[in-house]
Order: sequence, then structure tokens, then C-alpha cells
Amino acid sequence: MNNPIEHLNKVFDSRIRLGIMSAVMVNAEVNFNELKELIQVTDGNLASHLKTLEENNYIKVNKGFIGRKTNTTYAVTKAGEKAFKSHLEALEKMIKGIH
Repeated sequence: MNNPIEHLNKVFDSRIRLGIMSAVMVNAEVNFNELKELIQVTDGNLASHLKTLEENNYIKVNKGFIGRKTNTTYAVTKAGEKAFKSHLEALEKMIKGIH
């Protein structure tokens, strides 16, 4: 029988990336400031974790403007949705396996 721990995704080990993915899974898109407020991290810290998720093709970035202000939003990709659901399933199996 496979150990569910083998199905955990290292990219989602960070609480910040876990928070980002949770936010983009339940919202069509989330902007940088909303994520920053939700997760309570600095700009630089959030940006580096967003970059990791983007490089792994788990989120897509959409840069635009609202008036003269830049507005960057993030959304989950199909690959990101699949990977995150697999990660959560593995976590659930691990939890249910502990008696």
C-alpha cells in the first residue's frame, strides 16, 4: 500500500504558498494586496512565493491597471488546481490513517 506522504507536493510545504493556493482555489482571481492582507506577509516575501508558484505553472499572473495604478491579479491554472487537489487528498489520507 502506498504511503500518502509520498503524494505530498513539496511546493505546497510553505504555509504562505498553501495560503495563496487556498485563496486562488476559491476565488476567480485575487490581487496582490488582498493576498498580502489575507496571509499577513511582507511584499517581498509574498512576491517570492508567488514567483515559485508561477514558475511551477500553478498560478497565472495578470497585470493591468485600475486608472493609473497597477493591479496584478493571480488565478489558479488547471495544473495548479490538479496539483493542489492531489496534495490535499494526500493530507486527508494521512490524517485519516492516523488512529
